[in-house]
Amino acid sequence: MEIYLVGGAVRDELLGVATKDLDYVVVGAEPAELVAKGFTQVGKDFPVFLHPETKAEYALARTERKAGQGYTGFTCYAAPDVTLEQDLARRDLTINAIAKSQTGELIDPYGGIDDIKHKQLRHVSPAFSEDPLRVLRLARFAARLARFGFTIAPETWQLASAMVASGELSALVRERVWQELSQALCGPNPEVFLNTLQALHAWPHLLPVSPSFEADFQAFEGLQQDPCEQLECRYALFVDAFAQALTSRAISQALKVPNNCAECAQLTQSMRATQHDLQHSDVATHANTLLQLLKRADPIRRPQRWQTALSACLRLQQVQPLACPPSILTVAATAYCNVDAAEFIQQGLSGAEIGKALTQARLLAIRQALNSEN
Repeated sequence: MEIYLVGGAVRDELLGVATKDLDYVVVGAEPAELVAKGFTQVGKDFPVFLHPETKAEYALARTERKAGQGYTGFTCYAAPDVTLEQDLARRDLTINAIAKSQTGELIDPYGGIDDIKHKQLRHVSPAFSEDPLRVLRLARFAARLARFGFTIAPETWQLASAMVASGELSALVRERVWQELSQALCGPNPEVFLNTLQALHAWPHLLPVSPSFEADFQAFEGLQQDPCEQLECRYALFVDAFAQALTSRAISQALKVPNNCAECAQLTQSMRATQHDLQHSDVATHANTLLQLLKRADPIRRPQRWQTALSACLRLQQVQPLACPPSILTVAATAYCNVDAAEFIQQGLSGAEIGKALTQARLLAIRQALNSEN
């Protein structure tokens, strides 16, 4: 039995980056041998085991063979006769196909160390094209390693372009697309991920947009210094990039996005639409428009959602300024939230009477707040 550290941990060590995720491959072993040593088997599709103390993942060396469409269409073979080189051959990029023995020796059959030296993202073999999810992973690695100066090797770009043109990205399960997208949005240089997929013409295969449509990802540039760090906020920016072609609801449904992200994106679009409408109306109309927005947004019971959407609006205002700034939304929300139903209950009102009185009081409060701003 031989054990090797593999994948991202070896790559990051060579880059001088600390990592907590340690993955190992075990060569020349049967599952029973690891179980006897106290390992717990957790893999369903292939033998993966958790170390009894560290809980690190140990996978038996395996090969994969394409047997169907999409990223799930593979059959795996894991047995003691599978070599380390065969296991490394199934990996996507050469920089992820380096192993380290327990004595510290580096095993690099596919030139990953040289590609790290020359800052190249290069596929291990033509088998890269068998898994369409690797196009998204390629874009994510391009973003993740952009700060080190990595670029996609020309032959890998050509292969990824052919994969997109084949249409097989359309077969990807939406949840896996969302998993890659959400990781990229919250990672470094998300605009590199987004623009890479756009340059590869991948978005029409992932979203119901015209092949000729080009999204504007300017809001993501320099985002590392921006307070808009939450996934909900970054997804709202992503949706806005496609706002000229798709509704927020259409994008969220296409990607099967979690409700918290979908709702924040929808609210952000409503807030931006309100800002746009307020550019061409008087204070009285302003107050009523803002009241309707706030009734839908419910910042009293959903303050975090409101603040996250507001952060997205502030970021969008920096790159796509509207004459009516987001600050007017804050002024109106403060006035709206300061009106308490308790005073109307004390007056003896009940039921629908309270709702009507609240609406009128909040409308007046918003109007007064807007007047004081002018």
